[in-house]
Amino acid sequence: MTTLRNTPGVGPASFMILVVDDEATMRRSLADILRLEGYHVQMAKSGDDAIQRLQSETYDLILLDLKMPGVSGVDVLRFAASIAPETQVILLTAHGSLESAIEALRLGAQDYLLKPSSPEMILASVAKALKARVENLQNQELLSRLESSVQTLKGIQETDLPVSSHQNELLIDNGVRIDFDQRVVWDESSQVSITFTESKLLKVLLGNRDYVFTHQELVAKVQGFDATRQEAPAILRPVVSRLRRKLSVFPGSQSWIVNIRGKGYAFDPGKSSLSMEHHSR
Repeated sequence: MTTLRNTPGVGPASFMILVVDDEATMRRSLADILRLEGYHVQMAKSGDDAIQRLQSETYDLILLDLKMPGVSGVDVLRFAASIAPETQVILLTAHGSLESAIEALRLGAQDYLLKPSSPEMILASVAKALKARVENLQNQELLSRLESSVQTLKGIQETDLPVSSHQNELLIDNGVRIDFDQRVVWDESSQVSITFTESKLLKVLLGNRDYVFTHQELVAKVQGFDATRQEAPAILRPVVSRLRRKLSVFPGSQSWIVNIRGKGYAFDPGKSSLSMEHHSR
């Protein structure tokens, strides 16, 4: 069985899991299985409840019922993929089919289990998914450090974007400003540091607020190399996810970077209805 207990510095207590199921008995049963193993667990009683929690909390894994009234498991999966693509998702359903399994995996689900599944099977799937998350985060951290080292050695200075009256600063929205030289975003109460790539992504989007960039265009402008149509989304998602997580301290930031499904990204402050529409598709 795949386990996290032998991974240095990583154990069940390191992870936050969201259990989403409209059946109260099943929801509590799944939560109890995970808590007994040592995981931190929160519960959502509906797809709408899950989406609200995803907007305010970061989860390592979602254990998600596929068939729910109203906002379905697939809807939740799509929303999670748009705002937190690094979050692992395991789908559970009592009405499995080849078509639904393929759809779930295509949308990024880590695994697909039929109800009822044994506690051993659930825990094995959870451990496998979380191990993949740890490896992804470690790879991203390594790339981020390498990127910072390379940019320091090159001594690159970004001066190609027209900014506001202060040469190095630009107003984002609602009093939130960014300094591209220092790579910090701040307002009166909060300040966050961002990486060179995250800063470059914001610079491109902010400089063209009315334009929807394709994934390939953004990879070329931000990363500086050409990627295929299939490769580009996978390259961008971790960058966008990290940047959104950092910007989440600023009110209204959830609607800034909009994922236009099937096309790419745009910067669209103040139009949260548009953002939600594209997230929910």
